[in-house]
Amino acid sequence: MTTTAELAPFRFFDLRVARTRRLGPSLVRVTFTGESGDGLRDFAGGGRDQSLSLFLPHPGQDAPVVPVDAGDLHGVLGAWRALPEDVRAVMRSYTVREQRVEDGEVDIDFAVHEDGGPACRWALAAEPGHRVMVLGPAVADNTAVRCRPPEDTDWVLIWADETALPAAAAILEWLPAGQKAKVWLDVPQAGDRLPLATDADADITWLVREENAPSAVAAVAAAELPEGVAYAWIAGESGSIKALRRHLLNDRGFDRRRVTFVGYWKRGLSEDGLREEPAEETE
Repeated sequence: MTTTAELAPFRFFDLRVARTRRLGPSLVRVTFTGESGDGLRDFAGGGRDQSLSLFLPHPGQDAPVVPVDAGDLHGVLGAWRALPEDVRAVMRSYTVREQRVEDGEVDIDFAVHEDGGPACRWALAAEPGHRVMVLGPAVADNTAVRCRPPEDTDWVLIWADETALPAAAAILEWLPAGQKAKVWLDVPQAGDRLPLATDADADITWLVREENAPSAVAAVAAAELPEGVAYAWIAGESGSIKALRRHLLNDRGFDRRRVTFVGYWKRGLSEDGLREEPAEETE
């Protein structure tokens, strides 16, 4: 029997689509199960904004092409990058919306729109039995969980657009009872407002772009924030996140060490292009 101590923090899992469900105009939920009965036995999501790398097949391929026999993780990724772009699996980063260990299932919510890229097109066409591969966590306390409020946090600020909505929803479910939170969720259409479960004392504002909602900075700048020591988790379009982070640091006096910011995408760039950009400055 494999023990947690013997597992690498991340490993590859072969998955199949179990079912799909449209959550709203801009979100599709795909539920995955393992290729075999225990295919997700060693998958150990840490909750919150747990991310993974999803490998998708190209149209006409039965399964994603990932050379998993090429040695260790670095060897596999190196061999994958060396393959022709029209052969190697499409890799995209996604959040684990929910893991149900007893059912052997994992949910991933996809933000979809008319002119979406390959992952968007795949999600819209996904059917039971379709195969994917993920590079996911084999231990729950892993570096792909970024939302980590310090113990002395009095209240939490959350801002997310539709690409980060699954992570924000999972964080809200994770927050302890009574935890104060100010939350802004930026979505394209009114139908994207979703019921959210939380035991936190959360003030949630939906910013609907078709209703001419204010920008991230304008919405937060106009708000009266709680007293006490804050922690911020902000995620979504890179330009919006940078502007909001500057506002929190320069205008609101947040401690930069207590602001977690994640650019999930950048206007005008694919995820491949975003990965090739220089790393975000932290100072």
